[in-house]
Amino acid sequence: MNIVGTYLLYLLISTGLTIVVGTGLARSGRAFLLDVFNGNDTLARAVSRLLVLGFYLLSLGFVTLTMRSGGDISGARAGLQLLSVKIGEVLLALGVLPLITLAALARTRRRAQATAEPRTSQPGASQPSSDESSRPQSGRAKAAPAQARVA
Repeated sequence: MNIVGTYLLYLLISTGLTIVVGTGLARSGRAFLLDVFNGNDTLARAVSRLLVLGFYLLSLGFVTLTMRSGGDISGARAGLQLLSVKIGEVLLALGVLPLITLAALARTRRRAQATAEPRTSQPGASQPSSDESSRPQSGRAKAAPAQARVA
């Protein structure tokens, strides 16, 4: 097994893995993106396409940068060992990239949910009756919800 054959096999396997993982992420991540963007399908699709494009670019960039090897391959065993190390590096990168993206989207979702929560209702607090909501509140009562939001 020569170095050129090993490189070509590495590129073929890595590109195939990248496409399979990217396709799976695009398909599975859509429901999560719809939730993050409050059901806005157009925005979820656009962000999904951008994320998948970025995933492909980062993954294939990593594949091409790590393709280089430090020496000649003396036989089939050395070629397979080099190939397994290179494929292992690609698999680690393909595993880490979606996790980083998922963490960023989860943080975005938490922030969006925190700002979308009703400001007048607190967990365990009762809703004001129609008589209470029509009466003007004192300045002190208005400040309580603002302090609860900060905490």
